[in-house]
Amino acid sequence: MLLVQEFLEAAAGRTPDKVALVCDERRHTHRELDEAANRLAHTLRAGGVRRGDRVVLWAGNGVELVVAIFAVLKADAVFVVLHESSKPDQVAYVLDHCGATALLAPARRLAEVERWLGAGGPLAFAVLVGAVATTLPPRCLPFDTAVAAGAATRPERRGIDRDLACLVYTSGSTGEPKGVMCAHHHMVFASGSILAYLGLDADDVVLCALPLAFDYGLYQLLLTFRVGGRLVLERSFAYPAACLERIAAERVTVLPGVPTMFALLLAMDLAAFDLASLRTLTNTAAALPPAHVRQLARAFPGTRLFSMYGLTETKRTLWLPPELLDAHPGSVGIAIPGTEVWLEDEQGRRLGCGEVGELVVRGGHVMAGYWNDPAATAARFPPGPLPGERVCRTGDLFRRDANGLHWFVGRRDDVLKSRGEKVAPKEVEDVLHDHPGVQSAALVGVPDAVLGTALVAVVVRADRALRAQDVLRHCRERLQDFKVPQRVHFVDSLPRSANGKVLRQAIDVPPAE
Repeated sequence: MLLVQEFLEAAAGRTPDKVALVCDERRHTHRELDEAANRLAHTLRAGGVRRGDRVVLWAGNGVELVVAIFAVLKADAVFVVLHESSKPDQVAYVLDHCGATALLAPARRLAEVERWLGAGGPLAFAVLVGAVATTLPPRCLPFDTAVAAGAATRPERRGIDRDLACLVYTSGSTGEPKGVMCAHHHMVFASGSILAYLGLDADDVVLCALPLAFDYGLYQLLLTFRVGGRLVLERSFAYPAACLERIAAERVTVLPGVPTMFALLLAMDLAAFDLASLRTLTNTAAALPPAHVRQLARAFPGTRLFSMYGLTETKRTLWLPPELLDAHPGSVGIAIPGTEVWLEDEQGRRLGCGEVGELVVRGGHVMAGYWNDPAATAARFPPGPLPGERVCRTGDLFRRDANGLHWFVGRRDDVLKSRGEKVAPKEVEDVLHDHPGVQSAALVGVPDAVLGTALVAVVVRADRALRAQDVLRHCRERLQDFKVPQRVHFVDSLPRSANGKVLRQAIDVPPAE
């Protein structure tokens, strides 16, 4: 019975003085991270966190978030990572929805934290990251103080591998985020399956510029610590040249990315950087355009590119063996080791080669369902072949060729994926409709070589003086950055069905100028 926190604990036992994490020019060993997580876990328990409690971690990439993830697990609790760009009302929704007992938050958000602590709900304790400029109220501690307050000894373990390890909130077609329930045994299986085909080991150095709030980023941490390698954690990919310099300085061997990142790299003069240490590139979140696959092969000679597909509800689902990439650059491959997939039509009939249908997934990586949402759980996770078993209906349409390789066709619902992140149109449209100058609006996606899908706000103006920059400024103030439309297109009316529903597929958006 293996628990996720044991990835770090085992590495600390094998190689305590080996550098495990490089972040913000600081280096941290396995032992230092393990002891810091132990200390924070004791403080969390002293603050009222009990087995199975949810702890929301609202923070960007950094050593504090890494320590907090493992501390929550060591406290036998459930971590919930939220992107640092999440707005306070989004955080409040998650706090309420999952009934969080504790919160890690930026110190600059002290006013909101005080309000949430005083709201009378289950939230009982908060840890603040960053400089604290004032005396804190009761039940609030600065991060360093919270770590120093606990014992360095490993807390007594009370959980088992069927307990939840984390909730990953993901937007659905309604725009309301759903908490995917990931138990320890799901995450242990998924990480083991991924390692089986990636072949990572203790000598690998992984650069992660993906947010740990994104499950693809989170698993870079888990995979690296499980094998005892070194993680080079970047705050973001906002400065690609800095990341490339870091690859050279740290002799990075593995670079995970999404299509947006690789498109930016392909636009740069890579010859200016020493990238000889790289041996593995991985891509998921959205399929790479075949042209980019070929360009990456030329730009990074000697590396193996893994093209993959997955969704939070199963973590990873398909992977294309690199030796098949040249002949099948548009495919995302076969089921990951130890799992099974098939295609079904709307009546549940299994489909054969060349037919298009919904991808259904079976295996130990199929998560437990959605937190506090039995209806959505039943729809996404129907009964499987064995009594009591559940499979996952992905909602995505694929075809399978005669070689058994899978090719992504489209999404069954309206959710868009831009920059590797899911965006629910309704959430953005609700924000657009809040602007007094907007009469009606719809969000549509158009193909984009860099973003995968570019978000376009199609707007009917109530005020003819409304400008595109006014709409975009309004969105930036209310939405996470990856949900802000790239441009605005004004129209006189939106196409609608007989019952008044906007027909997004009938909206004609001209190419960007």
